[in-house]
Amino acid sequence: MTAPMANLSIKGVSVTYPALQQGGSVVALQNVNLEIESGDFVVALGASGCGKTTLLNVLAGFLSPTQGELLLGGEPITGPGSDRGVVFQKHALLPWLNVIDNTEFGLKLQGVSKSKRHAIAARNLELVGLKDFHRHMIYQLSGGMQQRVGIARALTCDPAMLLMDEPMAALDALSRETIQELLLDVWQHTHKMFFFITHSVEEALFLGSKLIVMSPRPGRITNMYELDFNKRFLETRDARAIKSSEDFIRMRETILGIIYGDERAAGEAPVDTAATLHV
Repeated sequence: MTAPMANLSIKGVSVTYPALQQGGSVVALQNVNLEIESGDFVVALGASGCGKTTLLNVLAGFLSPTQGELLLGGEPITGPGSDRGVVFQKHALLPWLNVIDNTEFGLKLQGVSKSKRHAIAARNLELVGLKDFHRHMIYQLSGGMQQRVGIARALTCDPAMLLMDEPMAALDALSRETIQELLLDVWQHTHKMFFFITHSVEEALFLGSKLIVMSPRPGRITNMYELDFNKRFLETRDARAIKSSEDFIRMRETILGIIYGDERAAGEAPVDTAATLHV
C-alpha cells in the first residue's frame, strides 16, 4: 500500500476567531500562501501565538479557514482524512491497548483484515526501532518510545502527509536528538511530505528542507528558506558536526534575529546552504 504522490497548495488562507469581548474577533492567520511538494520536510517556526498550530489544524482538517482554500493532490481539504497523519505534542495513544494494537488502530477502523493490518503495523514499528515491543503496554514505555509509537501509528494508514505539532517538546535533550535523527530516517525511507512545528531554531534548521518563519499575530509567512542540513546528516550521520558548523550557527543567528526583530541579523545574506525567498 503506497499513498499517491501529492502536492499541497495553501492559497490565501486566513483564520479569524471570535474574541471574548462581544462582537470582537482575533485574526490568527492572514493571507497565508504556501506550496509544499511531495517529499518536502517543511518546518514552521515563530514566536508563541504566531498561528503555527492554527495552520497545522487547518491542514489536518480540524479547523476550517475563514478565507482561502487548501488543496492536497488537487482535492480540497474539508475535514480530517487518512491522507494526513497527525503526531501530537502529547502522544494521544490509547492506554488500554498495547503497542501494536495502538499502531494498527486506524486500519481496524477502516475494516482492514487483522493479518494485513498487523503486518503493516509491524513494519512501521520496525521502522521506528520498536520491533521487539509489540506486546508492551503504553505505560511501560519511555516518553521517547511513546512518541515512536505515535509516529508508527501515523504512518500506518500510509498518508501522503505527516503533520507534527511539537512532538518532541516534552522529551529530554538526549531523547529529542535521537527522535530528530529517527524522523530524518523515516523521511528518507518513506519520501513523505512532512509539516512540522517547533519552537527550537536548532531543531528547525536540522530537520527542515524548507523552513518558514511566521510573524506574530496575525500570523503570516514572512520568510522561507531552502535548507540542506538534513541531507548532509543523512550522508554523514554526524549530527554534532553539522550543528556546530559555521554555516549552521550563522543561519541560526539569522533566524533568531528575524524572530526577535534584530534587523541587522535579519538582513544578513544567508549562507550557501540556504536560499531566502520572501513570501
